[in-house]
Amino acid sequence: MINFNQPHLTGKEAHYMYEAVYNGKLSGNGKFTKRCQAFFEERYGFRKTLLTTSGTDALEMCAMLCELKPGDEVIVPSYTFVSTALAFLREGAKVVFADSMQRNPNLDAETLEALITPRTKVIVPVHYAGVACDMDAIMMLAEKHHLLVVEDAAQAIDSYYLSRKSKVESRKPLGGIGHLAAFSFHETKNITAGGEGGLLVVNDERFVRRAEIIWEKGTNRAEFFRGEVNKYGWVDMGSSFLPSEVNAAFLWAQLENIDDIQAKRKTLWNTYYERLAPIAAKGAFTLPDIPEYATNNAHMFYIVLPSLEARTALIKYLKENGVGAVFHYLSLHSSEYYKSRHDGRALPQCDRYADCLVRLPLFYDLTIEEVNHICDLIDTYFQ
Repeated sequence: MINFNQPHLTGKEAHYMYEAVYNGKLSGNGKFTKRCQAFFEERYGFRKTLLTTSGTDALEMCAMLCELKPGDEVIVPSYTFVSTALAFLREGAKVVFADSMQRNPNLDAETLEALITPRTKVIVPVHYAGVACDMDAIMMLAEKHHLLVVEDAAQAIDSYYLSRKSKVESRKPLGGIGHLAAFSFHETKNITAGGEGGLLVVNDERFVRRAEIIWEKGTNRAEFFRGEVNKYGWVDMGSSFLPSEVNAAFLWAQLENIDDIQAKRKTLWNTYYERLAPIAAKGAFTLPDIPEYATNNAHMFYIVLPSLEARTALIKYLKENGVGAVFHYLSLHSSEYYKSRHDGRALPQCDRYADCLVRLPLFYDLTIEEVNHICDLIDTYFQ
């Protein structure tokens, strides 16, 4: 059986976890936490980063930092994981769902302004499959309407946006464009912190100090340990967002090998694309779309079938032949929990992806031979 996902081990995870244990500092914000955070700040130029216990926790910290009030509105794509919406609902905001683009599952920036009202406070672009949303357009709208932008970059590690704002094209790392951002290091992501983990990114200086306080359960404990205050206490809202040093040690082993991991995943992704392109050209399905303003971090390889029935049949066929292909999100606007609160707008592209998108296995330890085998099965099926 070729599973849909298999977490990759570089070989150093257990060594660094052992080191963390015998350093006598397990509760987080120790050597490995600082090492990981410095990596992200130095490699990608993020203003401030804080490791979290999950991508969901990073999003919840973003929502807290936005200081939302009852009645405030937050624009979120409907085709995303529930955590994207839940983080803002917990702060009392009203979620306004946006449709996806026809060309890919990302939020449609061209229809975004019509959703903005005097109550809108935040836009939350989700970089689906690690492929950038149109961030120039989104940031221009945010500036025009005085809104905050929170990037859900859960799938977008080591992926870039190619800005067209000036005559000279510039590469901006995803997660480094909005005011705030959240990454996930769940076991299904390109790199993992031992199954669960996340990262808050703060790009706006206004939020740096409060982010650290929220991270430390509402206390100024981090300032105390840096010698900036002579005692620490409860100064704000917060929670236990800080992960264990053991998770940070696991993550560090992955970060040391990020270039190797990315190179292998891109090779697998490109093999899928090249092998499946002739079948897609006959109209059997569509392939992933990478806009001219985006790079590809090979987080996911998906195809979009013409109907729910076609997708169901293909997944069934692949499973019968030992391949774990899966669908992805269900549209949040039509979920059992939220449909009664939705404003009734049809979001046809979100529903199309919910019905028709199928994800194929993609992980570091997958072999080229296995990718070719999967492509052979798909070729045989459509013939």
